[in-house]
Amino acid sequence: MTTTDPREPASPTAPPTGRPPLVTRPLLLRFVSMFGASASFYLLLSVVPLYAKHSGAGGNGAGVTTGALMLATVAGEIVAPRFIERFGHRVTLGAGLVLMGVPSLVLTMFSGVVWITVVCLLRGAGFALTVVAGGALTASFIPSERRGEGLALVGVVSGVPSLLGLPLGVWLVSQVGYATVGVTAGVCALAPILSVPALPEKEYIAGRRIGILDGVRDRAISRPAVLFGVTALAAGIVVTFLPLAVPSTSAGLVAVALFVQPAGAAAARWVAGRLGDRKGSSRLVLPGLAVSAAGMFVTAYTHSAVAVVLGVAVFGIGFGITQNSTITLMYSRVPASGYGTVGALWNIAYDAGMGVGAVCFGVLAQQVGYAWGFACTGALIVLALPSAWRDRPTGPVTAG
Repeated sequence: MTTTDPREPASPTAPPTGRPPLVTRPLLLRFVSMFGASASFYLLLSVVPLYAKHSGAGGNGAGVTTGALMLATVAGEIVAPRFIERFGHRVTLGAGLVLMGVPSLVLTMFSGVVWITVVCLLRGAGFALTVVAGGALTASFIPSERRGEGLALVGVVSGVPSLLGLPLGVWLVSQVGYATVGVTAGVCALAPILSVPALPEKEYIAGRRIGILDGVRDRAISRPAVLFGVTALAAGIVVTFLPLAVPSTSAGLVAVALFVQPAGAAAARWVAGRLGDRKGSSRLVLPGLAVSAAGMFVTAYTHSAVAVVLGVAVFGIGFGITQNSTITLMYSRVPASGYGTVGALWNIAYDAGMGVGAVCFGVLAQQVGYAWGFACTGALIVLALPSAWRDRPTGPVTAG
């Protein structure tokens, strides 16, 4: 889920075309902690709701655990800049990895929704610190001339753990149990701490600051964030409730579906990044939303294996397009001093959307069932299309 806007001068080893190199040693080092944090996060994302249900919490309890995770993440993203100002990016990043890793190790020490919720709150706060501090570091490692492509590459690196972690976590639970999966997620977060001291410390950008409230009031910034938040809401529903919505005998189907969704998102995000640099990211938001809605409508046929896999794959493609186009568009609408605010708002939309979706869908599904719940989610995305239409380009658009 980490997103950045890169700014780095071209190096003497830049290619003859004048384009600066995209992958550097600091960026490769940053990929280590990025991959570890994402792997820990996604490995347990669908497992914890299953563990909550196994502990007797039921469907509502499953939604509450994911909601607590995302609520703590949003709260952590709001306060993380204060930690960075006091302790620096590297210390904050390391602290985030500790908060993610240690609670994962002890996840199964006790059962019950209260204990699981506490673990989720700590992990959510830790993930927030890694997103904000790590994202700010990443911003200084990628050249601005390759913004869309750089954001896409970061998205792919952080997306691979979700591609592997979501289905792997569900499958591993059936093979080795919850305790082993929790320990694995803990190690994924704690091991990358060794790479953090080697990261260069990011310097603050000089210039007028754009605060969180300033960004919320500016529709040019907040509208793309809200539009992305709608698709993030649907993503939170898929990862939390798809394992509960399909027949209990279809564990293999769930694993496949949770694989193709992030796979489609990662591929689409890469294509959207390259296309956005050439055609303008603002042209991609509306198609991304439309594809996301279509995927949710198809997923509503929960008793059809083909429909479930096809639906989440289509949704993943739309989600990936919307991911890259909205964040790139937001960066293009602020000066360099506002990049941190843009990254925070986009990540808040991501995490709040996932949390709200998980909590509200649990209540909705109890009233209308999972199938109609997925259909209602698709309809909600459709309601966001007019806003995306108003935000479309009306003339020649520059890349970015």
